[in-house]
Amino acid sequence: MKKWTLLALLLAVLTVLAACGDSDEESGGGDGETYRVGIDTTYPPFEFEDEGEYTGIDIDLINAIAENQGFEIEFNPMDFGGIIPALQADQLDVAIAGMSITDERKEIVDFSDPYFDAGLSLVVAEDNSDITSLEDLEGKTVAVKSGTTGAQFARDNEDEYGYEISQFEDSPSMFQEVSNGNADVLLEDYPVIAYAIAESELALKTVGERLTGDQYGIAVLKGENAELLEQINAGLQELRDSGEYDEILNKYIAE
Repeated sequence: MKKWTLLALLLAVLTVLAACGDSDEESGGGDGETYRVGIDTTYPPFEFEDEGEYTGIDIDLINAIAENQGFEIEFNPMDFGGIIPALQADQLDVAIAGMSITDERKEIVDFSDPYFDAGLSLVVAEDNSDITSLEDLEGKTVAVKSGTTGAQFARDNEDEYGYEISQFEDSPSMFQEVSNGNADVLLEDYPVIAYAIAESELALKTVGERLTGDQYGIAVLKGENAELLEQINAGLQELRDSGEYDEILNKYIAE
């Protein structure tokens, strides 16, 4: 009887251990997943490098969402114009790059809930008093960044206002082109150019009213990663509710 009792006890212990192991595996199944995140580090205050570290509103935001929702991320910096093609080529899982939500992009990607209200501004050299609106652009050269809503806006309105377009792959080159007089004006999202002028003491200024009312969203390839998109939206909402979202914005943008 003692042998059978001992055997039953051992079997009970093994059963409990096996059950615990299964439980651990199940509880960890949704955690620790690593997603490849496309960013453009030439886009302060949303994404930039500081002493070799990625930082900015977008960086802090996606890190906080990942922590809140229990997944990992791997940043992949690249030119903005290459981010959506990289999603299509399965080189990225997520894109957060100050990306405006547009109908054209919605044909390729699914966006999260909006996380920032932006809008395009006209930007000229600080000593330029000739340009204050789109009506002043006839015969002028307009600098834009490839793949952005600024570039699309410029193309859409080129014939109406009679200017020429000069495209660049990064924001600093575009800023320099206007500063040194090789282009007359540039189109950029207001918070980006306002931050750049304040932090880098660029010889530039914004003029006129904002031209658009863009909103930024976090993107995944259309029809893919629906569960991840749900997590992103859930995390974003929790950050708003807790006040952490406002803390991230206030860290980089002083109202």
